[in-house]
Amino acid sequence: MFIKLFFIALPVFFAIDMVWLALIARNFYQNQIGFLMKPSVNWSAALLFYVLFLIGLVVFVIEPAVAKREWQQALIKGALFGLITYATYDLTNLATLKDWPFTVVWVDMLWGTVLAASVSIITYTIAIRWIA
Repeated sequence: MFIKLFFIALPVFFAIDMVWLALIARNFYQNQIGFLMKPSVNWSAALLFYVLFLIGLVVFVIEPAVAKREWQQALIKGALFGLITYATYDLTNLATLKDWPFTVVWVDMLWGTVLAASVSIITYTIAIRWIA
């Protein structure tokens, strides 16, 4: 079941996050932390993040929710997973990096919450209808 859920969640996650990065927040990060940004993305690191994040989301949130057939669990625990994982990055940066903007912290944490909740509930819905 894990593999099926992972490969459902992967394009869902990628599509939602690309809309965020390319359309909604395109200038936000440049304006806030452009002084720290590389001229080009390290795609190996980005893809590794996607894989690890999705493994955690599937193992800890989506798979248990599908097994119990509890969409509320997918939504709530997905949101919590996103909040905690994005908070780990942003609050660590706030604690350790000079001039890390608080605006990035709260926007990123909110985005992680919305992203993980959305991926979890969409993947759950597809899984319940097609594979479970």
